[in-house]
Amino acid sequence: ATSAQIHRHRSVPGLTERFELFMCQKELVNAYTELNDPVIQRERFQQQASDKAAGDVEAQMVDENFCTALEYGLPPTGGWGLGIDRLTMFLTDSANIKEVLLFPAMKPEGKI
Repeated sequence: ATSAQIHRHRSVPGLTERFELFMCQKELVNAYTELNDPVIQRERFQQQASDKAAGDVEAQMVDENFCTALEYGLPPTGGWGLGIDRLTMFLTDSANIKEVLLFPAMKPEGKI
């Protein structure tokens, strides 16, 4: 699975335009070219919404505001993210990201 916003590779079918930087077996950076085609973006969001309806808890709903913004035009964009949590993992030689999170996400115990 891949993010709904990642652009497909321009010349190599089956690939996306993204990379990750690893140092000492730890991921530090996640980077990709943003998808800026509103038609393809909406299709991907709709597929994720179907996956969510089928029980995929990580899938997202359609973001119509985002798709509308794309219809007005978005130039080619991309970027990279270096999470302070991942950088802290690297600097402290931590094996698990939970060791460095100040406010870790907590699962509720028992039934909701």
